[in-house]
Amino acid sequence: MSDTVKDPLQDDGSTPEDGGAVTVVDDSAAPIPAVDPRLLVREEGLKGYLTEFKRKVRGGELGSIPVVLGLIAIGIIFQSLDASFLAADSLSNISIYIAGQGIMAVGIVFVLLLGEIDLSVGSVAGVGAAIWAVLSVSHGMNDGLAVLAAIAAGALIGAFHGFFFARIGVPAFVVTLAGFLGWSGLQIWLMGSEGSINTPSGSIVENLTNYFFEDIAAAYGLALVAVLAYLASMLLDSRRRRAAQLPARPTSEIVLRTTVLAVVVFAAAYELNQSRGLPLALVIFLAVLVLTDFAVRRTTYGRQIFAVGGSTEAARRAGINVEWIRISVFTIAGTLAVVGGLFIASQSGGATKSLGAGNVLMNVIAAAVIGGTSLFGGRGKIWSALLGMLVIQSIQQGLNLLGMASEIQYMITGAVLLAAVVIDSVSRRTQKSAGRT
Repeated sequence: MSDTVKDPLQDDGSTPEDGGAVTVVDDSAAPIPAVDPRLLVREEGLKGYLTEFKRKVRGGELGSIPVVLGLIAIGIIFQSLDASFLAADSLSNISIYIAGQGIMAVGIVFVLLLGEIDLSVGSVAGVGAAIWAVLSVSHGMNDGLAVLAAIAAGALIGAFHGFFFARIGVPAFVVTLAGFLGWSGLQIWLMGSEGSINTPSGSIVENLTNYFFEDIAAAYGLALVAVLAYLASMLLDSRRRRAAQLPARPTSEIVLRTTVLAVVVFAAAYELNQSRGLPLALVIFLAVLVLTDFAVRRTTYGRQIFAVGGSTEAARRAGINVEWIRISVFTIAGTLAVVGGLFIASQSGGATKSLGAGNVLMNVIAAAVIGGTSLFGGRGKIWSALLGMLVIQSIQQGLNLLGMASEIQYMITGAVLLAAVVIDSVSRRTQKSAGRT
């Protein structure tokens, strides 16, 4: 059935009243949906991806490209200077040392997604380690309960920071700076006159960085699980998109992506098996990354975090409980700070008055930023923590092999951090000029 509809303004500028023609619309025809050309990239194959890549670069959407190129450059440079840099033992050490501060960096990523900062993570890590050591070693509490008590204390500290920030309105910078000073004092008070408490042999904390799955099947099995899980996720996503009549990744791309991942993870498994086997620390770190990444990318809660970080007022008008999001994010940061502190205690052989001090805070924040999380909020990925820590620890490992002093490491890490912030700032400015936010 067709209806005659008078168009108030024809293509020639005339109106029906002026004698212009009327437009006949057949409303029985199915509407043609508008499709964003960018959604068709996957169906255009290699040409489409090259076009999309050029568009992103021009628009300042660099993603993880700088950090991946940086890792490749670091590997080439240090391997040319010292042939043992990419040896199995060296790579095994890197996989262990990234765990503690990497888990803390995950918490910082959450905070940065809000566009805020947490300066207290180092001292919170120290307090958590001190609480565990005092309860478990000095007072004989069950080791597992002592670990849980320390983690719970970290959650309460984070919620405390979040409360003053979200409900009272104190800037996060000020709240966490006060926390940095206050919790450092509590840490020293808890440790008492001894100053340090050694990690008991066979304890949970000692095993965090000293236990290895020596059976080669463990590393290869984890690699296989990772590849199969990634493949299943890609296939499921493609199936859902096709069911919703949206462009989906072609099978050839899924196979290519899965093959690249398989090469990387099985090569890593091979190298770890050439040393001491699969480290428990790496397994826990990867588990934290997978769980938190799922929460951020696949849940309503995660989308709300991005919304609050993008625009607090817009999020509030959309019905999001901004106060709850802020408090919960700082609670997560405090919890992960203590978990990371227990890993540091495991590496150093015990809890001390200075645990969490020094360059810990700098490394944790730098890892999140270097990995690609924006300092301005609303943009970033949980896996930034892994990429950033790989950059920092690779630099430190390479400089240690070359016998460089610690002050040189500080300067180089600071320069890398500055470069990451500059890239982030330029990228954001470019996106604004290109009409994106």
